[in-house]
Amino acid sequence: MKKLTWSLLLALATSVAIAQNTTPAPATDSEGKYNIGVGELTMTIDAQRGGKILSLKYKDQEMISQSRFPESFGSTFWTSPQKEWNWPPVPEYDKGAYTVEQKDGCLVMTSQVSPRLKFRIRKTFSTDEKAQAIVVTYTIVNEDSIERRVAPWEITRVQNGDGIIFFDAPLEGITPAGLLNFEQTDGAVWYRTDEANQNRKINADGKGWLAYAANGLLLIKHFQDLKLEEPAPGEAEVQVYVNRGKTYIELESQGAYATLAPGQELNWTVRWQLKPFDTELTPSKKLIDLVKKK
Repeated sequence: MKKLTWSLLLALATSVAIAQNTTPAPATDSEGKYNIGVGELTMTIDAQRGGKILSLKYKDQEMISQSRFPESFGSTFWTSPQKEWNWPPVPEYDKGAYTVEQKDGCLVMTSQVSPRLKFRIRKTFSTDEKAQAIVVTYTIVNEDSIERRVAPWEITRVQNGDGIIFFDAPLEGITPAGLLNFEQTDGAVWYRTDEANQNRKINADGKGWLAYAANGLLLIKHFQDLKLEEPAPGEAEVQVYVNRGKTYIELESQGAYATLAPGQELNWTVRWQLKPFDTELTPSKKLIDLVKKK
């Protein structure tokens, strides 16, 4: 099977760095939920429901939305651009059962092929002891007989509580302008969570990371930094969606739009960290330093 050169190199580099630090646990119950953890950080993934990340905890404190409503909980993975499938999410990727294997110290979950899009999704979970991070590598495989274009897209839902979302991007580059009340200071743009009687979503050209601080915990995602022209048409490296009212928020990131020949695959890695912080919940250099601390 052929692979994109840059994706293969990225995957190899990642596997070398973390091979000795992966500690996936067996299924926690008969329903097919799996735990993987490092230090005080624990992630729970449901193989029977779209390989979805259901929980992310520091000690016993939860970060991810636990809502019971569809499309409002956990962390999922879609293909981009959305215009190719519109809504609802593709069931084979978002809700269908994934096969599970433990390979080379990693937990690997694989979807069925979507009859509509002709892609197969693979999710590989491992840990980085030194960075106290959980590493998720998403793989998109072109199972079609023709060349296809696609980009990877991770969507993580958190509660819309008293929190701050921040990332490195020019304020004037956030679109639509003024839809969310961002401010720019201390080397980042910052949005303090609020509520409105409408759904709101922004796009931005980030710098390879996205963070959310709330309830004394800091969630950090690191991923490939894209050039402005690299995301799929109409999409962006960093996206934030705020549901109407004060229900939940989606923290979204995307990889580069790529062309895949039949049988070809691409890999895209997101490194998750969840850290406690004792500073005031306000834009600050201290929070930026926590993001950049290795």
